[in-house]
Amino acid sequence: METTPGEEAPHERERVREAVELTPAAHLFQSFSDPSRLVILQHLQLGEHRVVDLTQHLGLSQSTVSKHLASLKDAGLVSSRPQGRASVYSLRHSAELMDLFAAAERLLALTGDIVALCKVHGSGVVSSAEEE
Repeated sequence: METTPGEEAPHERERVREAVELTPAAHLFQSFSDPSRLVILQHLQLGEHRVVDLTQHLGLSQSTVSKHLASLKDAGLVSSRPQGRASVYSLRHSAELMDLFAAAERLLALTGDIVALCKVHGSGVVSSAEEE
């Protein structure tokens, strides 16, 4: 089937539609792509924290931590509330995030990498290399 100039082929429209539908998932996974954001999520597992607390823990500038928090907030992973002149951040959907971290720990273990993503309820997965 020929298309006229400027007209997309049906399979191209389908590919574009699929990519658009997956954009929220890509945005979510992109939120996990920076180690500092993962450390922030781990720290927030322990409870609410102000930007200054996270800045001290991470050893990063306030603006960098704020940018990471904005990214996590845009992805719907954290929320904030005002407390005086500061903002206090906390995890949203904590149980689901812990489930995702546990699944990621298991998947990473299958690849030979042992990573504890959940500081509170780590899966304790042991790779076959460690068992030997």
